[in-house]
Amino acid sequence: MENEAVQLRSISRTYGSGDGIVTALDGVTLGFPKGTFTAVMGPSGSGKSTLLQCAAGLDRPTRGSVTIGGTELTGLNETKLTLLRRELIGFVFQAFNLLPSLTAEQNVALPLRLAGRRPSRAEVRDALGRVGLAERARHRPAEMSGGQQQRVALARALITRPQVLFADEPTGALDSTTSGEVLAMLRAMVDTDARTIVMVTHDPVAAAYADRVVFLADGRLSGELLTPTAEAVAARMTKLETVSC
Repeated sequence: MENEAVQLRSISRTYGSGDGIVTALDGVTLGFPKGTFTAVMGPSGSGKSTLLQCAAGLDRPTRGSVTIGGTELTGLNETKLTLLRRELIGFVFQAFNLLPSLTAEQNVALPLRLAGRRPSRAEVRDALGRVGLAERARHRPAEMSGGQQQRVALARALITRPQVLFADEPTGALDSTTSGEVLAMLRAMVDTDARTIVMVTHDPVAAAYADRVVFLADGRLSGELLTPTAEAVAARMTKLETVSC
């Protein structure tokens, strides 16, 4: 569909072979509409991270197809896949993944430098300003709190102006107050900039910031919630975890 930023069609992902084969995803068909915020949840081992990695082109499904921005990833070689990720996709992870020897502004500028562009200082400062850290531009990660580091990671993901932002447990290492600040920023990116965000989380409170929550169990879709509340998400997760035990 034209309205979908990312489309997954019947994707499966298996690891190993013979008796040791493990099925992480089993025939998942799912779309992520443009300008929406989707949270992906499920019990441990349900396939959440594998889904995110396949959707973002970081891992290739064993079967099925993934389309981002109208381009199907299946036939792309590694060079073309890398270029597409660089142009269309941003990533934020739980571990921040900042380079400790670089300042905040140098970390933010890195994706553009890797793409062969020399970013202007104004461009970098603007990205940091959008996450409330313009005054910390010269600080290194060790001189910042966890929440500030995650905001630098957000600015780094956004400086390339990606169509889709993939976030893997982006608040997993943060306290509840700082987590709320980061989630509010993600929500604003959807509402103000019409970004598409796909976030894996285990936290019902975090999931409640999304437009919908998609649930996985044993590598398959297990329903969704629209306009989720933390209470409704927690209740659904409790059911899923009870069944999977």
